[in-house]
Amino acid sequence: MACKGEIMENVLLEFLKSRRSVRKFKQTQPPREIILKALDVARYAPSAKNSQPWRFILVDDPDLKSKLANIHVWARPLHSAPLAIVVVCQIDESPTSYMLDCANATLYLLLALHALGLGAVWIQALRNIEEIKQILSIPNNAIPVAIIAVGYPDEVPQPRPRRSLNEIVYVNRYGNSVLGNKTN
Repeated sequence: MACKGEIMENVLLEFLKSRRSVRKFKQTQPPREIILKALDVARYAPSAKNSQPWRFILVDDPDLKSKLANIHVWARPLHSAPLAIVVVCQIDESPTSYMLDCANATLYLLLALHALGLGAVWIQALRNIEEIKQILSIPNNAIPVAIIAVGYPDEVPQPRPRRSLNEIVYVNRYGNSVLGNKTN
């Protein structure tokens, strides 16, 4: 019989494994309170020296959302999402690790949105930095690292295949498989 701690552990681990990238959304706008609740969680992400260099821009203006949706082919989910959240990093607040810090905040945001029953997909922003900065009036000392399309899911994506631990976990040296077989 599993103890209470083991049950909670399994529930949390399954929750983490159940998050999916949602690209189709219902048109109902999520309440601002729910979005702020998710952003409150995101601000607890780890950052180097607790610098917290992240800023979040909520984009619900249809024209701005459309401009963001057209920056590249993978940004198209923004067309159907009622909300976009752009994660912006203040470079001067964490000069050596701002991208990692803001990636952590982005992941916390995605998990919080999932916990609150919302769907989301991470849209890569790094290939269109200048264009996004212009669209959203982002200052020179900041860089957009992610755009999150957010809304109530209108699809249930199935899990995608994952590599086995034997392929990705090494012991002591790269290529020394955790199961004892060399992989390179």
